[in-house]
Amino acid sequence: MNLKSRFSTIMIWGTFLILACLVSETTMAQEKSSKPNILLLLVDDLKPNLGVYGDPVAVSPNVDKLANSGMRFDMAYCNQAVCVSSRYNLLLGSRSTSTGLYNFGKEFRDVIPDAVTMPQYFMNAGYHAESMGKVFHIGHGNTNDKASWSIPHWKEKVIEYLDPESTNRKLTREEAYFENTNMYIEDTPRNHELPRGAAWESPDVLDEGYADGRVARHAIDRLRELNKNPEQPFFMAVGFARPHLPFSAPKKYWDMYNPDELPMPEFEQGPDGAPGFAVKRKGEIVQFFPVPVREDIYEEDLKRKLIHGYYASLSYMDAQLGKVVDELKRLNMDENTIIVLWGDHGWHLGDHGIWTKHTNYEQANHIPLVFVAPGVTQEGSSTKQLAETVDIFPTLADLAGLERPDGPQPIDGISLKPSLLDGSNIIKDHAYHAYQMGGHMGEAIRTEQYRMVRWTHLKTGDVVYELYDYDNDPGEKKNIAKEKPEIVEELVAKLEKYPKAKRLP
Repeated sequence: MNLKSRFSTIMIWGTFLILACLVSETTMAQEKSSKPNILLLLVDDLKPNLGVYGDPVAVSPNVDKLANSGMRFDMAYCNQAVCVSSRYNLLLGSRSTSTGLYNFGKEFRDVIPDAVTMPQYFMNAGYHAESMGKVFHIGHGNTNDKASWSIPHWKEKVIEYLDPESTNRKLTREEAYFENTNMYIEDTPRNHELPRGAAWESPDVLDEGYADGRVARHAIDRLRELNKNPEQPFFMAVGFARPHLPFSAPKKYWDMYNPDELPMPEFEQGPDGAPGFAVKRKGEIVQFFPVPVREDIYEEDLKRKLIHGYYASLSYMDAQLGKVVDELKRLNMDENTIIVLWGDHGWHLGDHGIWTKHTNYEQANHIPLVFVAPGVTQEGSSTKQLAETVDIFPTLADLAGLERPDGPQPIDGISLKPSLLDGSNIIKDHAYHAYQMGGHMGEAIRTEQYRMVRWTHLKTGDVVYELYDYDNDPGEKKNIAKEKPEIVEELVAKLEKYPKAKRLP
């Protein structure tokens, strides 16, 4: 073969190899885009006190940037303002009233052994599924669900201290509850006899001194590893603990706020005309010092410190979340990844004199919800569509091009995709949530203007109603159920369309 022929042959083979590589890369890109990845960001006790939701004080640049890259739901609600139950609502797609899972200490597989959780559903569709941080509620007698993940869950702390003075170097009662450490004397749990830990601390430490920083680091490491196998779609759940109590966050996040400029509670009484049992006082807040155990309304300095701690913890979480999302973008994985930001429920910051969740009021149930879905959501979009936690499961299935999940547990939500495509597309006019308190089952219907709560006594069946008009009374100062019976009747009609709230034996 002469030189010219050899050169021609080399050119032909070279062109073939280039074309083969291009075809291979195109095929890989098509494979990669055929199933979008899912990044689910869960945040504990996070209500919409964020810049992107109009809070003028919050320092939340990363959540704000994430929300502005997709769609923000302005009227999203949890289905129950309790950590363990709200996470079951999310991961099962079932309301507590459908499963009977209202409280701590009951595993969902004891009730629905063959339930297919959201990550399991995606695993069955060919996804790799993993989790880190607080995803399922682990503690208070509840554990992780091993069947939901392709690899073991990466657990981290919820209650954590670095300052020895915060614990006096002893195991505290909330640490014991979250570690499922039980002290028994004649079969009686005695965790309440352990000392209380501090309600806040602010040491000058690195972000990874606390759990959320380590969760972010682990998520980044895992994204880098998963990126090596781009044809394998993944479902990754990343759970952040702050701003859950205690408000343990590095000093630099506390320094972001001027305590004198923080918003203080404006109305510390229960709503006029509300049943006494509907207004929860004390609760988990009294498990921490220096919170007084017997007082309902706190001194000004204590209130300001607690509010400062909540905002500092929020900003600390925001920074960790930002690191994960930034890494996803640096790896060029964002173009094929659906991101969801979800707060498990809200938290009362002194309104009605309440410093916890566990109510049927606005501050406990209104949550941030953000979807960033490539090719579906528009940057900087928002919607007034009323959304519920249980809607997330069917929505993600729809966005991934999968069939609607069908159980065997009840799938109570709907796909929000029509609203994601067009925020003005309203596909339902209310949200439903519930909470048990004072021997009553409280079922709520929230519309854009009203919330009606029907409280049914669990033994006698007697009924009491609450009704609030958020156009004219956003602070829930007065129960107007007796003044607006026609509105109560209208909203009860909506409530009656739901199955009777389930109670476990």
